[in-house]
Amino acid sequence: MRTDAATPVRLEDYRPTDYLIDTVSLDVRLHATATVVRAELGIRPNPAGVAGAALRLDGDELELLSITLDGLPLAPTAYEISATGLTVLSPPQRPFRLTMETRINPTANTKLMGLYRSSGVYCTQCEAEGFRRITYFLDRPDVMAVYTTRIEADAAEAPVLLGNGDPVESGTLPNGRHFAVWRDPHPKPCYLFALVGGKLGRIGGEFTTMSGRKVELGIYVEPGKEARAGYALDALIRSMRWDETAFGCEYDLDVFNIVAVSDFNMGAMENKGLNIFNDKYVLASPETATDADYAAIEAIIAHEYFHNWTGNRITCRDWFQLCLKEGLTVFRDQEFSSDERSRPVKRIADVRTLRAQQFAEDSGPLAHPVRPSAYREINNFYTATVYEKGAEVIRMLKALLGATTFKAGMDLYLQRCDGAAATIEDFLACFAQASGRDLSQFSLWYRQAGTPSVAVRTAYDAAARTLRLDFAQSTPPTPGQNDKEPVVIPIRLGVVSPQGEVSPLRTVTGETLDDGLFVLERTADSLTLADIPPHSVPSLLRGFSAPVRLEQELQPEDLLTLFSRDADPFNRWQAAQRYAMRLMVRAVEALRSQSAPVFDVAFAQALGELLLGVDDHAFAAQVMALPSEADVARELGRDIDPDAVLHARKALRAFVGSQIGDTLAATYERLANKGPYSPDAASAGRRALRNATLDLLAAGDPARGIPLAQAQFAAADNMTDQIGALAILAQHPGDAREDALEAFGARFAGDPLVLDKWFGLQAAIPEAATLDRVRRLMSHPAFSLANPNRARALVGAFAMANMSQFHRADGAGYAFLADIVLQLDGANPQLAARLLGAFRTWRSLEHTRRAKAETELRRIAARPDLSPDVSDIVTRSLA
Repeated sequence: MRTDAATPVRLEDYRPTDYLIDTVSLDVRLHATATVVRAELGIRPNPAGVAGAALRLDGDELELLSITLDGLPLAPTAYEISATGLTVLSPPQRPFRLTMETRINPTANTKLMGLYRSSGVYCTQCEAEGFRRITYFLDRPDVMAVYTTRIEADAAEAPVLLGNGDPVESGTLPNGRHFAVWRDPHPKPCYLFALVGGKLGRIGGEFTTMSGRKVELGIYVEPGKEARAGYALDALIRSMRWDETAFGCEYDLDVFNIVAVSDFNMGAMENKGLNIFNDKYVLASPETATDADYAAIEAIIAHEYFHNWTGNRITCRDWFQLCLKEGLTVFRDQEFSSDERSRPVKRIADVRTLRAQQFAEDSGPLAHPVRPSAYREINNFYTATVYEKGAEVIRMLKALLGATTFKAGMDLYLQRCDGAAATIEDFLACFAQASGRDLSQFSLWYRQAGTPSVAVRTAYDAAARTLRLDFAQSTPPTPGQNDKEPVVIPIRLGVVSPQGEVSPLRTVTGETLDDGLFVLERTADSLTLADIPPHSVPSLLRGFSAPVRLEQELQPEDLLTLFSRDADPFNRWQAAQRYAMRLMVRAVEALRSQSAPVFDVAFAQALGELLLGVDDHAFAAQVMALPSEADVARELGRDIDPDAVLHARKALRAFVGSQIGDTLAATYERLANKGPYSPDAASAGRRALRNATLDLLAAGDPARGIPLAQAQFAAADNMTDQIGALAILAQHPGDAREDALEAFGARFAGDPLVLDKWFGLQAAIPEAATLDRVRRLMSHPAFSLANPNRARALVGAFAMANMSQFHRADGAGYAFLADIVLQLDGANPQLAARLLGAFRTWRSLEHTRRAKAETELRRIAARPDLSPDVSDIVTRSLA
């Protein structure tokens, strides 16, 4: 499918490969600079391919040492080698064995794709197209084979040797070397191949499946950090049990291993039976990890484990189907976390992420459908649209079909497509059969980019006691898609009267709305509800039942009614967010006209009343976290002045903090620690609310809040409270901040993951001096641009979490990031391209900043020999 990174790959051009690979026998002799890989491939012509075609194998930065066909050396005239692969010109039209030896340099592999060394540990990353950097191969997901891997290494350098599947043999060799053989009996695409070799500590466990099989579990980490892997092991066991209970998915090997490495471009990778993780999503202790870290470890451990079925057992036919495994598996890990913690709070957190990342992506030059129709560099499509919006599409499908029918569709999918390389059409066909519904219009969610808007107008007839709701949907143009068709939008709704919930909901025709669900399928539609009391307020899009923008005219008193009385927790939170957003947008307008912002006392009082009667601390903490600067910018839409946005948000936070200071202080004291640290959901919620109240108190009354933050920082017995206090201090200039930052940096000088938090906090300080601070921190002994975690912590936090300073009016923030991207591009183009994504909203800025951002993007685009990763992002950004 792929011949040149500069040539777009198109879904419509897909055709089956001309050859299939049924078996792969690998012999990998590890060496720091000269690893030799012997690959014996069992190949046969594909009946669905072109008979007699040449066999073209992908390859990247490989040195070919030998090649034989059925044991006989291939003549030099029988094959060709290029920078992108190897072609056997006239392969036999029968089953044959092709054996190749290649040599690679793991130490020099700074791209962290293929086989590389991370802090002395050999590891692999093959998704999406990394296996071609290990040996020549048909590097595409619809080529599935059974793998047997022999790994050999110096026993002192790499005493641990791990591979896919189950171990079948091991032993010692002359000259201090040893070997291990692993076999995976399940056919898989090469992107799921993995091996690890190195000095690693291990913690182990055991899981008994629902059919009674014993599975040996192992988590491998840097020696000395084994104690910090205990929570990950516990999360793994809970994930395995949940997947059996919720989806009937039983693990299918005798061994399941996880390895944590410090140099990793992604969060984690679901290689069959051998997951490789960025160590930040494995290692945790109360002293080094926050409650958010524990929750992320739990979610990502679950996500990668759940891929065993939705990704591994059933894989993708081609990379256009990436959302088939990622969107579905994100939905599954969200459901797991919801069951393990608080479902409403998890939903709010997920929607925050969706709006901050995916809505921004949908509204900019990098917008693309959940299933794109073309790409130039597949690494650039591991996006919020594929993952988060992909999960929302699955959630809508469940809402439309109902839980029972959705389960029947999932059961059919897992049964019918097991062992297959599937497509979105295969997936939807299972649900169409289970439900008897035509899902062709629903499939538009996979094909159309952009965030739909749903405008709602209401009309109340007091005499008839009816409430009419008129809905209209539209989706704005996106790159390559100007005209949009109406999509299927499930709108879960309710009505809240001054006395509380109106239930059940009935239409004027006598129909009862099951679960309050109205489905908008046309450009415009209406619904009239009967027996609605006066002054009732419609509660729409409950639980965020569709990933759309809701345009609904509500008065301040309507928002307060929803906030205080709505039975749906998400819409209670949403009402507070909308009220705060309205105040901040109004403040931005005032500041741009050089007027003083004026805020509404009723909003602050409502927040104070929530604190006085709150039972769900985690929910209250979400409410107290007012919309971010990025949220406000997204609401404004165009001609954004980041400085005005920053000051508007600071002004509202200060206003709220000053208005309800006594309530905030009392809540803070009431929620003081009562015992030893525990990462459980209830304890985490209490800490979250306590830190949120201190944050607002310090914003409104620094003389009162800063000493409390100093005291908490000094006395904290866990990272959540310590970093929470430090984050508050970081927002307030002065000796208290600098002293705390210096003390924290000195205390955790030897812990890179904790220092990442320290780097990130400083990079996010919204002050003019921050860019100089970031430049100084790049010279810190613990900082390395070559380590993705460090680069994301400092450079990424500045570019993506510090809106006012990255978007400085003088353009210095843009120039800084452009320099970093160009510096990184040759060494790690994936990381460079992801950092470049910070420019995704540049067209929405006011004209001065917009011009300066464009200048830097064009400077990047003008650099010769850009990687396909960076070239793709910058080209689309400027299109």
